[in-house]
Amino acid sequence: GELVTIGVEPTGPSTAFGYIKVGDSLGVDEAPSARRVEEFVEKPDGETAAGYLQTGEYRWNAGMFVVGATTLLELLSTHHADMVDSLRIIAADPRRMRDLWPSLHKIAIDHAVAEPAAAAGRVAVVPAGFGWDDVGDFASLTRLVSESTVLPGITAIGPVDDIVAIDSTATVATGGRLVALIGVDDLVVVDTQDALLITRPDRAQDVKKVVEMLTAQNRTELT
Repeated sequence: GELVTIGVEPTGPSTAFGYIKVGDSLGVDEAPSARRVEEFVEKPDGETAAGYLQTGEYRWNAGMFVVGATTLLELLSTHHADMVDSLRIIAADPRRMRDLWPSLHKIAIDHAVAEPAAAAGRVAVVPAGFGWDDVGDFASLTRLVSESTVLPGITAIGPVDDIVAIDSTATVATGGRLVALIGVDDLVVVDTQDALLITRPDRAQDVKKVVEMLTAQNRTELT
């Protein structure tokens, strides 16, 4: 059995996505574009991402996988046999979910299955040309939400009545309080009951660094 993933054709050198390096054709008549996956790579910096696009050998990793249950468990058992044992027990007796589920190792399928399987030559990729975005940060969300017709230059996530903007451009997510912007450009403002975030779209991926800092400070009420 094979693990099959969808490789989205990149439209630019994004640093927000992981990448898939494609290898040789699989020679499948029903899927002539199917290729072997050589490796999965983590989110690169801008220069590296641009280099990936120049080679024509990389696709965005959309995190979409197609695989039979038996094959998935087989691949998972290679490095996480204990997890598979627990999953089989839960499948046989769903009442065990409550006590076994918290003991399962928390790990992304990319690390637990896809990357080891690719190293073993057991992952295929089907390139896809459809539009796709994982909406993983506020920059991508801004691209999907229409600009306000009431407040030019403002993309509102939430009631536009909670925003006052003078000579400003921004994406603003409101949390019940009034947000006023005066003479600022290209900002992301997220106001919630317990925290206020202000950043730029090109730094939106760095929000995770704030989460890491708060975690290190044991600010669990915010993470």
